[in-house]
Amino acid sequence: MSAQPHSSTHPLLPPTTEDMRADWLRLLRSRRVGIATFYRLLSEYGSACAALEALPKIASNAGLSKYTPCSLEQIKRELRAGAQIGAKLVCRGEYSYPSLLAEIPDAPPMLWVRGNLSALTRPTVALVGARNASSLGTRMARALANELSEAGYVVVSGLARGIDTCAHLAAAKNGSIAVLAGGVDVIYPNENLNLASSMLDEGALLSEQPIGMAPIARHFPMRNRIISGLCSATVIVEAAGKSGSLITARGALDQGRDVLAVPGHPFDARASGCNMLIRDGASLVRNAQDIISILGDNRPSPQVVEDEQMPLRLAESTKPKRSLFETSKLHQRILDQLGPSPIAEDQLLRDIGAHTSKVIPALTNLEMDGQIKRGPGGMISRI
Repeated sequence: MSAQPHSSTHPLLPPTTEDMRADWLRLLRSRRVGIATFYRLLSEYGSACAALEALPKIASNAGLSKYTPCSLEQIKRELRAGAQIGAKLVCRGEYSYPSLLAEIPDAPPMLWVRGNLSALTRPTVALVGARNASSLGTRMARALANELSEAGYVVVSGLARGIDTCAHLAAAKNGSIAVLAGGVDVIYPNENLNLASSMLDEGALLSEQPIGMAPIARHFPMRNRIISGLCSATVIVEAAGKSGSLITARGALDQGRDVLAVPGHPFDARASGCNMLIRDGASLVRNAQDIISILGDNRPSPQVVEDEQMPLRLAESTKPKRSLFETSKLHQRILDQLGPSPIAEDQLLRDIGAHTSKVIPALTNLEMDGQIKRGPGGMISRI
């Protein structure tokens, strides 16, 4: 029997059984199901199990033949691999899921975590910067990380060479979080293997990628959004004019978080990004007290919810029946309105002039078919 769309007015909850957790992971790992599609399918069908049952038909309606969701055997292998290394799978809405990260529009539905889960519920500050950092830059990173750590903050970074490594080293004794671009068991660069191990008692390693996955280029910008999303503020220590650190800074701004930067000499290319951020309005950092004074008392507090669950506030939708011809015609109308430049979903809905209950499922189909792409802030573009 095919799954029927979910029309309950109750908010969706995180998985409460091992089978439900496996279904969440299956849905998330299924081909052409990105984060936005994952949440929309949960909202539309009410559960990951129902969404998985409906996926082949959705894919077929979108012109994708012979589609099969991620297999249960693949998920069992990933869960076994996680258990073997002592990693925990944390779902959005659970107590251990970071509250600030849950606020961003593209929050990972699930995270693999190694280490001390309590680090995820403490106040956090991101500290990132250049890989080829100068001597002054590494000294500044160590000083900032040490003082922030002593003040009770968990320092978050990406375990890269240079500034990231210095920040983790200085804060490890009181707790530091490293967000990895590959699997939570794949330490990159390899020279930081001992550092990563030393962080597990008080801090944590986390990743949204499958266990065992090696990091690839496109994963690093995705990783950066988690670094900034975990924190109320992101501090940049040395960054070139075009660098991953500036991607993190832009992500933090998009997420409505504070961005701070350490100034540098105008002749040093490694400082050009920081100087540009300060010129454009980022707060100037001379010492850790500058950061703490900007944060004030606005510290993230742990989620307090019964049964270690928090409802996921996802949009409700219904899915009226319509013919394949009508569906194809609606898909074409949507594609005709879109181009390579992103537009807001609300604007697209107004331009189409069709009811939301018809357009939203069509957007899901087109995203699964790889014809459209969703970006932060509800922006949509044609691929």
